[in-house]
Amino acid sequence: MLAVPPGPLALSDWISIDQDRVEAFGAATHHTHWLHTDPERAQAESPYGGTVAHGFLVLSLINHAIDQCALRPSDSAYALNYGVDRVRFLKPMPIGSGFRVRDRITLIEAEMRETGLFTRTGHAFEIKGDDSGKPCVVAEYLSVWVAA
Repeated sequence: MLAVPPGPLALSDWISIDQDRVEAFGAATHHTHWLHTDPERAQAESPYGGTVAHGFLVLSLINHAIDQCALRPSDSAYALNYGVDRVRFLKPMPIGSGFRVRDRITLIEAEMRETGLFTRTGHAFEIKGDDSGKPCVVAEYLSVWVAA
């Protein structure tokens, strides 16, 4: 097993999530519930004052955050998703002007295996303007980085 540095490994830039992105995700996944896709109804009936992003939409941004932070090993041709552990959707992510998340990434485990470099990274997505210190989505992401 490789040595794992303590503390955060990287912090992504802010990633914008607007109603168009939420609706596109809903259409792609066939999850078009009004809580995500109908701003007028959500404003009237939702306890969140409007629509909220799909938790899986935020979770799906892990690879984007990894790329944005230039965390892909330089000698890797590609990565294979190996799985996701300990996923929790801790709070709703309201949609509106300026809604953005960023990913606080930590390295939990790294090990050379026959198939490539196995990594387990921790991800904690924060909502801009939320000063509670509590992320909206957390997960441990498992990858195998295949050598070039």
